[in-house]
Amino acid sequence: MSDAPARDWMNDQLDDLVASARAMEELLPTARSVADLLIDAYGKGGILYTFGNGGSAADAQHFSEELVGHYKRDRRPLGAVNLAADPMVLTCIANDYSYDEVFSRPVEGLARPGDVVAAFTTSGKSPNVVAALQAARRAGATTVLFAGGDGGPSLQHADHVLLAPSSAAPRIQELHTFLLHVICEAVDAWAAGESAA
Repeated sequence: MSDAPARDWMNDQLDDLVASARAMEELLPTARSVADLLIDAYGKGGILYTFGNGGSAADAQHFSEELVGHYKRDRRPLGAVNLAADPMVLTCIANDYSYDEVFSRPVEGLARPGDVVAAFTTSGKSPNVVAALQAARRAGATTVLFAGGDGGPSLQHADHVLLAPSSAAPRIQELHTFLLHVICEAVDAWAAGESAA
C-alpha cells in the first residue's frame, strides 16, 4: 500500500495551517490589547472566566491553567476559572434549566465589573456561548471572543474579537492555541516583573 495519498493529505493540512498562520499577523495588535486588558484587570484584582464547548472547552481550560499555574516563568498565580470544567455544575444547570444556560448562570453568579470573560468557539453560533457573553456584559465584565469564520451571533456581544482566519474547526482551534500563548507570554512576563520580548 502506497503512502503517497496520506502524505498528500497531510501536506494539504500543513499548507492550510501555514497559510492561516501567516494571515494571523493582522490579529497581533488585538492579541496585545487583550493581554493589556488582562494585565489591567489583574492589577486591579480582577478574574478571568473562560468557557467553550468540546475542543473549545479544552482551549478555554488551557488558557486558564496557563494563568493560574504559569506559562514560562515562576510567578504568582493569576485568577482564572474555566466554567466548562465542573461537571456537577454543568449537569445541574443543563438538567434543571437548559444547556443553553450552562455558562450564563455561572457568569451571572461570579462575574463583576473589572473581570474579563473569554469565550472560545469555532463557529460563534452556540446559544450557550451567546447567552454567556450577554450575561457578562450585563454584569459589567469585559468580553473577549476567540472564534473563527465570521464570528456568528457571538460577535455582537464581544468587546474584543480574535477571529482566526479560517472556517475549518481544526485550523481555528490550532490558531486559538497560538493566540492564547501570545497573550500568556505578555501576561506572564508582567506578572514576573519583566517585559515581554
